Order: sequence, then C-alpha cells, then structure tokens
Amino acid sequence: MLTVATITEIKNNENRVGLTPEGVSKLVASGNRVLVQEGAGLGVGFSDEMYREAGAELLSTPEEIVQQLDILVKVKEPLPEEYPLLALMKGKTLYTFLHLSGVDPVLTDVLLDQEITGIAYETVEDEQGGLPLLAPMSDVAGILATQYGAEFVQKKHGGVGTTLGYVPGAERARVVVLGAGHVSYNAAKLALKMGSIVS
Repeated sequence: MLTVATITEIKNNENRVGLTPEGVSKLVASGNRVLVQEGAGLGVGFSDEMYREAGAELLSTPEEIVQQLDILVKVKEPLPEEYPLLALMKGKTLYTFLHLSGVDPVLTDVLLDQEITGIAYETVEDEQGGLPLLAPMSDVAGILATQYGAEFVQKKHGGVGTTLGYVPGAERARVVVLGAGHVSYNAAKLALKMGSIVS
C-alpha cells in the first residue's frame, strides 16, 4: 500500500488540483491510502466532502501531509515557499509539471539534495514517443490563445474592434497562427470554427 497525496496549489491563478475525487476513488479501490489537503479542490469545484466520499483522508496543512506520503501529486512545480516541504519529503516521489529547464535552477538542486524522484508530466512518453500528459495541456493552451486573442481585439481592450466570430454581412476576421504543434493546431481549429480566415 502506498500513501498518495495532493496539496493546494499556491501558484498565482492556479486553480487546478493534482487529484480529482474520481482519481482518489480509483487509488483507494487499488488498496492505497490517499491524503488531500482541505480545500485543495475548491478552485475546480471539488468539495472536501467529495474527497471524503471518494475515500480520502483530509488534513489541514501541507506539512502534516508530506510527512506521511510516498508520492505527492501536484499540478505545478514547487515554488520557493514550498521548498521546506520538499525537505520533509526526503527520498519520496514528486509527480507534477516540473519544467526544470525553464525555472530557477535552485529547484533542481533542492530535488537532488532531498533525493526526491521527480516525475515530470511534460517528459512522460507513450510507446510511440508521444507526450500524453503534455498534449492535453497544449490543447487547452491553444484554445485559450484564441479566446484571449478574441478578447484583446475588442475595442474595450484597445483592439481594432473585430470579432473572431462569424457575423453575416461583416468582413471575416483574419487570424495568423505561428507554429505547427498541439497549441497552434488547437488555436487555428478554434479560430476556424468561430468563422475567422486562418493562416
């Protein structure tokens, strides 16, 4: 039996949570113990009661959680204010987006010093060499890119006052998407569905 846990994300505007109640239920059904920080899922609409019903034990502080776990499941890389938690996890496993090449190198040093096994979502590959955990995030990023683009071409945001949506009788908006990966594909697909002319 493993003890798997998740804590509240503290990164600014990060509302996601590492474990859903459904995920907790599956882990518990497989014979694992699951710890969840109180309020960890509120940003995405998962109440503490939903986690309790799924079989999780709820604790109030991340410190008491990390001292008991085998695996910590997060969403984003630990921030400097979370480094003391990593000291309490010496030799344990951290499962999250790490982006070690793009963050402060201190995080890499902290993980190494604490002998933490870091499994970075963005590096997990399937049998075909694809990135199954990164691809959905890239899909979301492409959709958000078009949504934000549509917002910022509005007059109230200093834009030209064009809508990316199709309006009969009006000239269609022209959207240029740079790139050819998951993000770009989804940005272009949404702009097309909205009625824009896309390059």
